[in-house]
Amino acid sequence: MFRGAYTALVTPFKNGQIDYSAFEALIENQIAKGIDGLVPCGTTGESPTLTEKEHGEVIAFTVKTARKRVPVMAGTGSNSTAEAILYSRHAKEVGADAVLLVCPYYNKPSQRGLIAHFSAIADAVDIPQILYTIPGRSVININPETIAELSRHRNIVGVKEASGNLEQMIKIKTLCDPDFDLISGDDTITLPVLSIGGVGVISVISNLIPQETSRVVHSYLEGKTDESRELFMKYFELTKAVVSVDSNPVGIKTVLALRGQVTEEFRLPLVPASSEAKESLRKQLDRYGLLTPAGQRR
Repeated sequence: MFRGAYTALVTPFKNGQIDYSAFEALIENQIAKGIDGLVPCGTTGESPTLTEKEHGEVIAFTVKTARKRVPVMAGTGSNSTAEAILYSRHAKEVGADAVLLVCPYYNKPSQRGLIAHFSAIADAVDIPQILYTIPGRSVININPETIAELSRHRNIVGVKEASGNLEQMIKIKTLCDPDFDLISGDDTITLPVLSIGGVGVISVISNLIPQETSRVVHSYLEGKTDESRELFMKYFELTKAVVSVDSNPVGIKTVLALRGQVTEEFRLPLVPASSEAKESLRKQLDRYGLLTPAGQRR
């Protein structure tokens, strides 16, 4: 259902407020460069520090700006089931095409608790829902057997897998129906995920290189595996450099700021990259010919 490359959008800030002018330009650039879909209010969008009002506004703005040219998958997950339902209902009301539901963090529910949590959201909101497993941030994992059970619900149509565990992903493919979407949640393993039956990526690096990220996925899905692998390897070092700086989205927001697309502004507890890391990223951008603003590459 959700094939291709979807961008986990950064949320630009300026003087403590959301910079909607920069945000609109980012969205328009993504669509112009052939991205398959947009994901506002994910980890990359600094969703933990958005107020409830801002969260709703960012999703509504993305939907309005996209104008159905590409699907919008809104990040509406929470460690509170009631809050996740609230956010998901709002996303549906403003016209989002799907919601992305992160594994509950901090309160560490059991696998039975996870089934109850995601089932409650799926029962309450009739919209396609993508599970999001990322134990590096949420501490707990959504086990393959749990995902298989949840996949029987008609509204739960896929999983964004960011465990880094390919064996786990293979088990998910084995246990779930073929039409249940396996989506990479880690740019550095997109190609391996595609090779085991994945259908795409929810990407961080596509904030910077949407066209190239989309081509990696579509080339593979079209059977052009050599072309896909060559492009994936070409940008692997850049991707690794960006996602390895501090904690996402520090790296990607820094490179966008170096290109003049956003202000280098984060919300605490995130802080700007060190001067050394910033200089390293600047050199990477220069090496790839990406220092100039979008639409004006050398």
